[in-house]
Amino acid sequence: MHRYDIALFDLDGTISASAEGIKYCLMKTLDEMGKSHPDLSDYSKYIGPPLLFTFQKLCGLSAQEAQQAVEIYVKLYDVDGLRQNKLFDGIEEVLSSCKENGIKIAVCSSKHEAIATQVVKLLGVYDYFDEICGSTIDGSRKEKEELIPYALKKLGANGEQRVVMIGDTKFDAKGAVHCNVDFIGVTYGYGKLSDMKEAGGKVFAETPQKLQKLLV
Repeated sequence: MHRYDIALFDLDGTISASAEGIKYCLMKTLDEMGKSHPDLSDYSKYIGPPLLFTFQKLCGLSAQEAQQAVEIYVKLYDVDGLRQNKLFDGIEEVLSSCKENGIKIAVCSSKHEAIATQVVKLLGVYDYFDEICGSTIDGSRKEKEELIPYALKKLGANGEQRVVMIGDTKFDAKGAVHCNVDFIGVTYGYGKLSDMKEAGGKVFAETPQKLQKLLV
């Protein structure tokens, strides 16, 4: 028995333990541009939001500089950051259970779509997903409010399915509320529980095992 017809999974901090690779590539990008590093000790400030947002709001770059930084970051991540991803323990069992119970699942990430696809393949869980949905490099599709409808369209949803967005940050919660779909916040990731609650999150899973019980 399953509670949902469609489950959309955030990637960083939900499926993948990716913080160190992201932090490293942010610092390398700023080094290449001759810019100083902000305080990157709090992962919740830059894992979850779109890259353009991070480079402008956290790193203090102009819109033009932020676009340049994104292009540098993407190239660096492809070489140095990608292989630092690790699957959270227990997540493969969650994905397998969803498939066994007939739930359609997709990655719904602010990461660029091509990179998100590479990460999922690297983690060895690509075959579980019906779609991999991510942002565009030009920033035209980057917020969860835009990504959730995009993912549902790719999955062929018609508005009658029971849908849940699963993520670890306020951006995931905010997107789910905006799109009128359920939200399950995972607290083993990089976001803050208080931020997710403030953005409208009400249901939370401390572990992948708890997440599995909430889904099926």
